[in-house]
Amino acid sequence: MAKVNANYGKLAAGYLFPEIGRRTKAFLDANPGVTVMKLGIGNTTEALTPTILAGLRQGVEKLADNSTYTGYGDEQGDSRLRQAIAETYAKQGAQIEAGEVFVSDGAKPDAANLQSIFSQDATIAVQDPAYPVYVDSNVIAGRTGASKDGTYDGLVYMKCDESNGFFPHPPEVKVDLIYLCSPNNPTGAVATKEQLKEFVDYARKNKAIIIFDAAYAEYISDESLPRTIYEIDGAKECAIEINSFSKTAGFTGVRLGWTTVPKALVAEDAEAGKINSLWNRRQCTMFNGASNIVQEGGLAALSPQGSTESAKLIEYYMGNARVIVDGLKAKGLTVYGGINAPYVWLKTPNGMKSWDFFDKLLKECHVVGTPGSGFGPAGEGYFRLSAFGHRENIEKAIESIKANLVL
Repeated sequence: MAKVNANYGKLAAGYLFPEIGRRTKAFLDANPGVTVMKLGIGNTTEALTPTILAGLRQGVEKLADNSTYTGYGDEQGDSRLRQAIAETYAKQGAQIEAGEVFVSDGAKPDAANLQSIFSQDATIAVQDPAYPVYVDSNVIAGRTGASKDGTYDGLVYMKCDESNGFFPHPPEVKVDLIYLCSPNNPTGAVATKEQLKEFVDYARKNKAIIIFDAAYAEYISDESLPRTIYEIDGAKECAIEINSFSKTAGFTGVRLGWTTVPKALVAEDAEAGKINSLWNRRQCTMFNGASNIVQEGGLAALSPQGSTESAKLIEYYMGNARVIVDGLKAKGLTVYGGINAPYVWLKTPNGMKSWDFFDKLLKECHVVGTPGSGFGPAGEGYFRLSAFGHRENIEKAIESIKANLVL
């Protein structure tokens, strides 16, 4: 008799973003004719740039001619794109080989799929608050106990709050896998080189593996802050890095990312080269490679002109972030992030619960954001707003908050 994976039953009721959608729909159904302004989910809104579009079109045209048609590509990714990504690392002062780069359909699936190459009894540490996929995918994989008061037995939570600038110190206990995200989603905090060195030193000492999410690295404007964990000496021995074209080049719906697995990476029972080999085997077994068309777009995005155009997109979104930060501060709210990241993390007024503030903001201002508690227990009492959106909509939403939010 077939049985379902009981670990799904451990997941906290209602995934964060579907719950936001449910509450928003209920509000609109009860208030016909009202327009809701969405500053919640981090989804890009601006059109793809000309150079990227030309690359995508070239990918389509190549499939229209027998002489250039391609069927299945390499599971690891187009060799040209892997080399271009390696060269991007070199510009950041990190030496990565093309054979250490694995192209995929996005950072989010890789963040979950990486778990399959590690032992079932691995102890997991996550930043708190954290992007939900890090926690939920480990719950589904059976690495946790039940949920109690917003936390899962078996997970090690690294609390991020005002006292530590929303970036934690390494765990005080021994763990096996550590999820880090910088620039951070949801808090907008960015780790310094000194902070990342703490984790690299911890991981090397304990033979732990860091899974480092750098999907927002291109939003860092402060040159003193690291854009890749491989800027830290020794990181190639203990860190896997995931990244994406989604928020850099607008590929949220196009789908393209990569995971870097250094050949120098080691674990308690894995010598150098073994983990790179395991990830390669996993991809060859369960993945047929990213779209050939999309990879042509990725190559275009990494070209000099494509990079210049993507930088302008990032500048546009960060302009949105400044509008949000300035407006919230003018309203008298306590605000973090929004400087080297496209997310603004605000403290809910008067100690209000995150979901209560969601309902208040929706009712009074017709603005949708993301409750901090949806990212973990340490997110309670905070709220995330996203800088992704058309400028006029961002400005309208912030003006509504300034005019209508009752504090």
